[in-house]
Amino acid sequence: MKRIIAWLPDRVDTRLKVIAWVYLVGQVVLVGTGGLVRLTASGLGCPTWPKCTADSLVNTPEMGVHGFIEFGNRVLSALLAVVAIVAFLAILRMRKQRPDLFWLTLIAGLAIPAQAVIGGLSVLSGLNPYVVGLHFVVSIALVATCTAFVFRVYAVPGPRVRAVPGWFAGVAHVTSAVVAITILVGILTTGSGPHAGDANAPRNGLNPEILQHVHAIPAYVTFALTLVLVVGSLRYRTTAVRRFTQYLLAVELLQIVVGLIQANTGLPGILVGIHMTLAALLASAMTAVILSLKAPAAALGAREDSAADVVAA
Repeated sequence: MKRIIAWLPDRVDTRLKVIAWVYLVGQVVLVGTGGLVRLTASGLGCPTWPKCTADSLVNTPEMGVHGFIEFGNRVLSALLAVVAIVAFLAILRMRKQRPDLFWLTLIAGLAIPAQAVIGGLSVLSGLNPYVVGLHFVVSIALVATCTAFVFRVYAVPGPRVRAVPGWFAGVAHVTSAVVAITILVGILTTGSGPHAGDANAPRNGLNPEILQHVHAIPAYVTFALTLVLVVGSLRYRTTAVRRFTQYLLAVELLQIVVGLIQANTGLPGILVGIHMTLAALLASAMTAVILSLKAPAAALGAREDSAADVVAA
């Protein structure tokens, strides 16, 4: 036991960075495989939970491809639970020096079993669209949390202060709220459309054509606000906010293109799946933008002192 404790990192090293990236990529991939389950009508490929059938923990050959896809998604969820445990253990020795990493891994680790339970409830409820939607919300929250984990793993520890003007920070926070609204309306839109996860699964009863137009409103507002952030960030070099706003804009452009194509081609499953995965990347990029509004106080103070010395000289 002592050898295991001694092996755990006592500072941020390559091992922890790899774990953080695996954690984040795994969460995004899980959103994609969840979309695959839904878009191939495999939502009830395993008709019960936590077992795949009443008599089998795993899928059987008789269940065909739907059982394989649904059970594969469950396996990925289990693997991510293992990653969550590894990530939590990896920061235990540095929990006093890096409480931010401790709380991020703890929150994400607790959310994963909650996500599994909600996924089970969605199966037991016959893919109720609101339960399925909640399942997606938790997935997006986990993507955001794991993005924060990656960000803070690379960040300089210690107090952080705002590194951009108040108006820029305000626009960024408004943009994040609109992004959340866009994703939530998108969930309702999907819940009203043809991809229910099973031929007999219920829909939410809302009009999908109207919701498509409603969904577009916050999406375009997000795009407009992001343009303001991209232009406004060109003069800020003290944080990575300029780079992350550009990533955010790139994801939104892809999201808009895919959304327009799928809306005009009858919602093909492959495009809907890409759209769902891009929603996870959108949440990740937006999280990175918000986190990059602040910089380490010591580093920012050093830059200001250096600039003052230059002016004095």
